Amino acid sequence: MWTYKASMRMRETLFYRGHNGGEKKEAKETKETKKKETKKETKKKKEMKKKETKDIKKKTKETKKKASKGITKKKTQTMEKKLVKGKKLPSVPEGLLKKRKRFAARKAAHIKAVQLEKKKRVVTRKLIYSRAQAYHKEYREMYRREIRMNRMARKVGNFYVPAEPKLAFVIRIRGINGVSPKVRKVLQLLRLRQIFNGVFVKLNKASINMLRIAEPYIAWGYPNLKSVRELIYKRGYGKIRKQRIPLTDNSLIEKNLRSTGIICMEDLIHTIYTVGKNFKAANNFLWPFKLSSPRGGMNKKTTHFVEGGDAGNREDQINRLIRRMN
Repeated sequence: MWTYKASMRMRETLFYRGHNGGEKKEAKETKETKKKETKKETKKKKEMKKKETKDIKKKTKETKKKASKGITKKKTQTMEKKLVKGKKLPSVPEGLLKKRKRFAARKAAHIKAVQLEKKKRVVTRKLIYSRAQAYHKEYREMYRREIRMNRMARKVGNFYVPAEPKLAFVIRIRGINGVSPKVRKVLQLLRLRQIFNGVFVKLNKASINMLRIAEPYIAWGYPNLKSVRELIYKRGYGKIRKQRIPLTDNSLIEKNLRSTGIICMEDLIHTIYTVGKNFKAANNFLWPFKLSSPRGGMNKKTTHFVEGGDAGNREDQINRLIRRMN
């Protein structure tokens, strides 16, 4: 039977059960909050430690710097006291000032030299132009004199015999096969070491004898002004420090032949063509001309020009061969 006491017991049990469940929940919550608080505290502690270590490092660096500065200051002060007694040191070091002075002096000297060179160049240019004009007049007079003398002789009924030529141009037309020692030596003296090499030669008794010895291996004749000019301007190379250098500028000629009075290309052409007193120096300065094989080929190298070949003296006809080879 259901009684009052039984109902009271049931209520008590229910009450206790509900109360215990709430307590458990509260305990769990308190534990979680404690864990969170401990984590935050550990983080804060770590951050504090890091800050402290950084501060310590900074302080040590500052102290070291201060100490080094103090030492350097003391050293400089002692040096100043030793070197200068009652005098102030200059703000710029003395070595640097000297260096600047030296540089300024060098710069001024260089500018002066450049200006002098410019002035010299202007003077030399004018001189070259005046010389070229004089040479042009001289060549024209020579040509007119020849024509005049020829006309005068024809009027009287005579023949005009021009003066013996002083200049010859020699071209090697054969190779090295079967060359006798004597001929080889003559070709070496004439500086004709390769086929189709050309050289200017001053005509005298000795040089004519040499040309006769080497006649089967060379073609030679008397060049005119046009041939000389074209050869030097087109295929002219100078011997400068034992090297073959193209004559592209008058300064190259001036540097090497200034002592002989030759300062430009026109001077060089004039001395070669007229066979002047400085012919030897001018001719030695010129490297042997390296000509091309003649356009249209050669007739017969082994026979003389007089017999319809190519070897030997061809007088004025050398100019045609030069045109074909230049």
